[in-house]
Formats: sequence, structure tokens, C-alpha cells
Amino acid sequence: MSETGTAGAIVVGVDGSEAATRAVRWAAETAAERGLPLRLAHALTLSGGYYGGGLAVPREFFEAIERDSERVLDEAMEVASTAGPGVDIDTVLVREPVIPSLLELSGEARMIVLGGVGQGGFPGMRLGSTAVAVSSHAHCPVVVVRNRDGEDVPTEGPVVVGVDGSPTSERAVAVAFEEASLRGAPLVAVHAWLDGDYDTVFSPARSYSTWESVDEVERRALAERLAGWQEKYPDVRVERVVARDRPRHQLLEWSARARLLVVGCRGRGGFRGLLLGSTSQAMLQHADCPVLVVRSDPAG
Repeated sequence: MSETGTAGAIVVGVDGSEAATRAVRWAAETAAERGLPLRLAHALTLSGGYYGGGLAVPREFFEAIERDSERVLDEAMEVASTAGPGVDIDTVLVREPVIPSLLELSGEARMIVLGGVGQGGFPGMRLGSTAVAVSSHAHCPVVVVRNRDGEDVPTEGPVVVGVDGSPTSERAVAVAFEEASLRGAPLVAVHAWLDGDYDTVFSPARSYSTWESVDEVERRALAERLAGWQEKYPDVRVERVVARDRPRHQLLEWSARARLLVVGCRGRGGFRGLLLGSTSQAMLQHADCPVLVVRSDPAG
């Protein structure tokens, strides 16, 4: 293990699964592009030393788990070295539960990267547990690397960000502009403002002129939210999308064309109830590209 440490590094959770391997490859390529160190983290959780009526677990059992964990890290190191030649790669084998371990590592990391599903050293690493918990509480942005069915993780297309005007959304916009600039990609800013039930919202009582005026207000508000960032990142070509639709519908549709989807952990207004478990969780479970989750207060 090198002495690189976690400060400023991209930290990726490793568990030996195919999803984790995709995450390692994505993280290594990103680290190489940005000249950042990479840390591969594997959680070795040994719960209890007894079984079967109080009989002690043989030492060989623990030694076998240790060897398997080292194998997982060695294989991840090989993948990372190939995907990110020249990257300073560090490995860490932690003997604590995975979620608090990753949250601790997030305190100094540039970002945490996880696979969409997992197994092995990250037991139960499903989007209802590790990825959701880490995305909700990490001190840095968290990327859950998703691929399209039967395809590799996308490397083409725009960076897409959900915009709703909340503090979390403002930070997501900032991160999205930075990501688009670093990747040389266009940015699509999506604002979906439909909260009501379709049958009620699209009732005959609603006049087209009313919809037109609301739509214009939403477009103007989105343009104002992006104006300062467009000045800061003049190299980023921006497409503004305002839709009378539910946020998750719009973002999932755009994820089929995007290389990265950026969402806030919480939201309001057009993204009302944007908590992991609603829009953000829907992205983590169903998006067709990597999803980057941003908190409004990463230090909180």
C-alpha cells in the first residue's frame, strides 16, 4: 500500500463484482484525466468470532477472508492501472462496516465512486443500502456508475443536471458545469416543473394561455439561474430544457443520451421531495449513465 492517503483522491468502493469493476475503470480514467490520486477501498467485516453453540470460528476462516480481500484489491489494482496509466493508486483494507468506513473516507476525498450493485466485501451493497446511505451522507460528491443494458458505461453525450432553484440544486449546477468543462462536453440543464396529477393539470379548465405564461416564467427563471455559471465557463455549450413533466421522467429520458447525470440530494419546487427515495433514488436505480449526487452542504 502506498502512502498517498485519501486527501484530494477519488475513492472507489471495491468488492469484486462486475459493477465494482466498472466503477474502478470509470474512476481510474477520471483520475488520469484530472491528474488525481486514486484510492481503492475494500471493507472486510468480520462479525463475531463464534458460531454453532459458542464454538470459536477457526483462525483459518479469518485468514481465508483476508486472502480473498487481498485478491479483490489486487485485481482492482490491475484494472485501475490499465485504465489509468500513470495514476498514483493507493489501496486500503478496512475492518469496519462499509458505510461508516466510506463516509469517513469521504471527509477528505474529491469524490466517492461506487458500482450500481455489489457483493463480497461489501455485503448487501444494493441501491437500498450502501449507495443510498453514502450518497445521502457523504462529505463529497458521490458517483454511482451505471451502464446501459448490454453496453459499456457511456463516454459520449452531454452532462445533464436537474435544476429547481433549491440550495442543493445550485450546488449541483456548479458541479455539473465543472464536470462538463473538464470533460469537454455540452451541458443540458433540465427544469421540470409539473407537480400535479396529470388528469387534474391537463383538465379542460386549464387554458393554453395560462400554460404559456407559466412556461415562459419557468424558462426565464432557469436562464437567470444559469447566467452566472455560463459566464464562468464560457467553454461549455449549454442547452436549457423546460418541461411540463415530472422531474424523474425527464431525467431518466435524458440519461439514455448522457455521459453523466448530476442531481442534488434534496430539492424543492419542480423537484419537490427530491430525497434519496424519490427522484434521486429513481436515478440511482434506473438511469442509463453514471449518476453524480451532490449535497448542498458537503461538510454537514
